[in-house]
Amino acid sequence: MTRKIMVGDVAIGGGAPVTIQSMLNTKTTDVEGSLAQLRQLHAAGCQIARLAVPNQEAAKSFAQICKESPLPLVADIHFDYRLAIAAALGGAAKIRINPGNIGGEDRVKAVVDVCKERHIPIRIGVNGGSLEKPLLEKYGHPTAEALVESAFSHLELLEKQNFYDVCVSMKSSHVPTMAAAARLFREKCDYPIHIGVTETGPVRMGLIKSAMGIGALLLDGIGDTIRVSLTDDPVEEVYAAKDILKAAGLRKEGVNIVSCPTCGRTQIDLIGLVRQVDAALKNCEKPITVAVMGCVVNGPGEAREADIGIAGGDGCGLLFEKGQAVKKLPYEALLPELLKRIEKF
Repeated sequence: MTRKIMVGDVAIGGGAPVTIQSMLNTKTTDVEGSLAQLRQLHAAGCQIARLAVPNQEAAKSFAQICKESPLPLVADIHFDYRLAIAAALGGAAKIRINPGNIGGEDRVKAVVDVCKERHIPIRIGVNGGSLEKPLLEKYGHPTAEALVESAFSHLELLEKQNFYDVCVSMKSSHVPTMAAAARLFREKCDYPIHIGVTETGPVRMGLIKSAMGIGALLLDGIGDTIRVSLTDDPVEEVYAAKDILKAAGLRKEGVNIVSCPTCGRTQIDLIGLVRQVDAALKNCEKPITVAVMGCVVNGPGEAREADIGIAGGDGCGLLFEKGQAVKKLPYEALLPELLKRIEKF
């Protein structure tokens, strides 16, 4: 079991459920726009949100946002220790910074002192695209070993200040490297790990890479908090993270939709129907399995483990529960009846 840190009132590690994070893509200086996106993320199921704090103007806006945010906020800091201190004083629930990149030991101590006083954890964020030059020279390219060595060099600076309230991430756009780094790190220490694949490319590949990298580690019991990085609306990152956790068997809340891939027996617009069901149940938190099948002959049988489902026929369909037929309906009545019965669950 990993150590536990607290990000606001959200636990990471120590046996707590894996938490979902995202990062705002608004300008931090746009206070109202950032708060609007935070409310959307909160409604979608996000638990922790990160904001970029690139300058003092952004640090001032960050403090304003903290006052009204529905989520605990992580300040994303690069190089300038003064921004880390400003964000901590402004209400940050966590600071994302690499201690080795902010200057001398006195600067590390200045950040640590504020974080200690306010019980603010620090996330060390190592990225394959920005490794230190000596490590690139040593290993030739961003290997898993290089990522882990970088993480430990930053950890050493915090531990020297007797600071252990830390979470670590070692991200790469190369899935095998990211997964290998997390496994190697876990063998060596018990700090909680933030996992994710970075710079994943277009949405389709981003989803595939994230599901492979994050999912593989979760199935190994590695990973305490996750962020799915997509070149898309951050809300979509949250939905993807929830789906990965459900697929890994780590999240019970939310609908699990099963559907067949269609074949020559399909006589309805199954693809369109599945999309409608998915959209209608996107924010439903009931822990149920819903089947949408294309054939009334095999549908109920193949989906007998589903709590409820529909199967199409020639202009009509069947509503079933636990594999047992409930009623035959015209095609246009399938979705409304399905949703009505789910509402009563």
